[in-house]
Amino acid sequence: MVSAVPAGVDRAASGELDRTMVLPSDQDASGRSFGDDEVRFLREALDSGTLTSTKGSFVKRLEHDFGEMIGARHVIACSSGTAAVHAAVAAVDPEPGDEIITTPITDMGALSPILYQGAIPVFADVDPLTGNVTAVTVKARISDRTRAIIVTHLFGNPVEMDEIMVVARRLGIPVIEDAAQAFLASVDGRPVGLVGDIGCFSLQQGKHITTGEGGLIVTSDEDLARRIRMFVNKAWPYGEAGPDHEFLALNYRMSELQGAVAVAQLAGLEENVKRRVEVAGMITDGIRGIPGIGTPVVAPGAVHSYWRYCLRVDGDIIPGGPDGLAARLAGYDVASAPRYVRKPAFQCRVFTDRRTFGNSHWPFPLARPSAINYNIEGYPGTMAALDSMLVLPFNERYGAEEADYLVAAIAKAAGGEGGDT
Repeated sequence: MVSAVPAGVDRAASGELDRTMVLPSDQDASGRSFGDDEVRFLREALDSGTLTSTKGSFVKRLEHDFGEMIGARHVIACSSGTAAVHAAVAAVDPEPGDEIITTPITDMGALSPILYQGAIPVFADVDPLTGNVTAVTVKARISDRTRAIIVTHLFGNPVEMDEIMVVARRLGIPVIEDAAQAFLASVDGRPVGLVGDIGCFSLQQGKHITTGEGGLIVTSDEDLARRIRMFVNKAWPYGEAGPDHEFLALNYRMSELQGAVAVAQLAGLEENVKRRVEVAGMITDGIRGIPGIGTPVVAPGAVHSYWRYCLRVDGDIIPGGPDGLAARLAGYDVASAPRYVRKPAFQCRVFTDRRTFGNSHWPFPLARPSAINYNIEGYPGTMAALDSMLVLPFNERYGAEEADYLVAAIAKAAGGEGGDT
C-alpha cells in the first residue's frame, strides 16, 4: 500500500521527482493483460474452421461464463458496446418520436442508437460531483412520451440505481444500464447491469477486458432476451421452429475469434477489478488533502470499478484549472484528459445541426420543442462537472509504484510546477 506520506510526494517537495517512469497504457501491451490462454483459444477457434458464433462454441461459452460470474439469467454477445446499446433500445421498441432519457456526458456510441431507432434523446442533468444522472434530474425530464431511461455508470462509478428504479417502476418505464465502463461495479452487492431491465457492457480496446471491439447485453426478462438476441441476428430466431426475419434488424454478431479472446480475458476480470480498486484507494489516500483536488465520490454500499480515475479540480485554487493541471502533468508523462468529453453531447453537430438521414433531420421533426431545448442554463450540474473534471490514465497494470508516481506528480503539478511545460 502507498504510505500516508508517499515517498514520491517527499521527492516532489524537494524538487527531485523522478520523471523517468513510463506509465502503462491500455492502448498497447504495457497496460493490457494477454497471456497463453488467449493464444491457445484463438488457435482452437482457427483449427475448428468455424469462426461464426451461430455455429461455434466460444461465444456461447463467453455468454455462459459471464452469466455465471455476475448472476445474469440471459447474456447476449455482440460486436461492440454501441451494438449492445442499440440492441437494448431496439428491445424496448420505441415508436418514432418516443423519448429516451439519457446523459449528456457519454460517448456518442450510447446516443446514436437512440436516433437510429427513431427515438429522441432527452438529456437529464448530472450530479456535478459524480457526472452521473440522478433520480431528481431524470424525473424532471419524464413526459408522457418517455419510453425508456438509459443510465451511464461513468468511469465505473454506479448511478444511484435504487432511487431511479423507484421512479421508473412507479411509471412503468424500463431502465437500460450503460455499464460499458463498469464491469463488476455494484450497488449493495448487486452487479450493475442487473439492477435495471437491460445492461450493456463493452469489450473495446480500453475497457476492463478487451477483444478490440465487442459487447455483452444482460437481462433477466425472457421476452427482452429473445428480442435482443434476434436483433443481433437480423431478427432471425435461430433454433426456433418456422423461423423468419420478424422485424427490421442488423447483423451485430460477435465472431468466434473475439469470443475466444473474451473467454480468456474473462478469467482474469475479477482480479483485474480487485487490483484497480486497491490501487485507486492508494491514489485517493495519497492525494486527499491536496488543496483544490477532489477525489471520486462513491455512494455508501456502492463499489466503483475504476475504468478511469477522475479528479475534480478547483480552478480557483489550481492554476489553470483542469487544463493547466493536465499541461503540467504532461511534463511528467501523465497523459490526462480534461473534461473527458470536451462539451456536452447535445452541443455536437449531430444534435445542433440535426445531421442524420439526408436532409430530413429525422427523427428531430417528431420531437417536442422542450425535449430538444439544449440551453446550457438547464444543465448546471453538467457544466460544473465538465469544468472541474480531469481524467487520469488507469488500467490493471498499475501498482503501488505507479500510484506513488501519480500522487507525486499531482502534488507537484497542483502547485503550479511541472515537468517541461
